Amino acid sequence: MAIVIKFTVEGMTADKYTETLKRLAAAGAAAPPGRSYHVSYGAKDNLQVIDVWDSPQTFEAFGKTLVPILKSLGVKAEPVIAEVNRIQMR
Repeated sequence: MAIVIKFTVEGMTADKYTETLKRLAAAGAAAPPGRSYHVSYGAKDNLQVIDVWDSPQTFEAFGKTLVPILKSLGVKAEPVIAEVNRIQMR
């Protein structure tokens, strides 16, 4: 069951987002298995994130790497998870 996750993010600046990506790459998690789409958007001083994952389990596995990185940067991200009904490409 695919899921969509909209994170309510606090404290994510463009610089912290770039640092998060660097640390995920260093941990071997830049392109985690199971994540189909990743979108960051919003103001550079308050970026938000939406992801699509193939299952809750793959997202939870990634969270074991992501959450400590976010905490170390002072970023709070609360996921709101819903089952995907349909994905349509152009």
